[in-house]
Amino acid sequence: MRRTLLGLLFLPCLVLAATSEDPLKSSMWDFHRQRLLGTEPVLFDERVLLEVPPFAEDARQVPIRVDASALAGQVVRMVAWAELNPIPHIFTFHPHSPQVRPMLAIRIRVEQATALRAAVLTRDGVWHVGSARIEAAGGGCTAPSVVRSEPGWEQRLGQVHGARFPRGEVSRLRLRVDHPMDNGLTAGIPEFFLNQAELRDASGKALATLELFPAVAENPTIGLEVGGQEATRLWLRDNNGNEFEASL
Repeated sequence: MRRTLLGLLFLPCLVLAATSEDPLKSSMWDFHRQRLLGTEPVLFDERVLLEVPPFAEDARQVPIRVDASALAGQVVRMVAWAELNPIPHIFTFHPHSPQVRPMLAIRIRVEQATALRAAVLTRDGVWHVGSARIEAAGGGCTAPSVVRSEPGWEQRLGQVHGARFPRGEVSRLRLRVDHPMDNGLTAGIPEFFLNQAELRDASGKALATLELFPAVAENPTIGLEVGGQEATRLWLRDNNGNEFEASL
């Protein structure tokens, strides 16, 4: 009887932490789930933290942070999207090494108030989804480019500004890449954006790969966490075939 009572006491917490019902009740959820997550089972899981500001003060530069550290060692893939953006997909992240924590911070564009999702695929074939809603005045995806209005932006293309910040056994990598990240929604300007990134160790082995999409903000900023103090290199390529690399 005692074991039964203890089980009942903990049951509500488990139901609250992981459920198959969309907490945001979004009409777009099923569409994006089928397109981005496939047929694997899905749980809305509070262990996947999706941190966003309540309101996008600048809809062209909205910071988001996805942290699935509670599932460390089990994560195969991370996917994020903004449901009502004209180009919803934000990134797909593959941490190949346990040295790379399942955490990614990035700045994005939002076109209007929208639901945001971060889905984490674990080794057992289950998607764990974190959700958030952000309010926005709108226009972040269709606003004119700020980068292209700056003189000499072509000469700075692909420059990486970053640093490594030790935090005990973990180092946080924070960087910004000079790139217009054109999404093709401005008249006369075709898509021109960073679409691939790879974090490598000193020997060139891939520790993590990152696929980027035009929902990412201009001059994208990226934050990662890596265990240990070994040197790393970041390789990037845009959809025009330009390649860039920097030591971190």
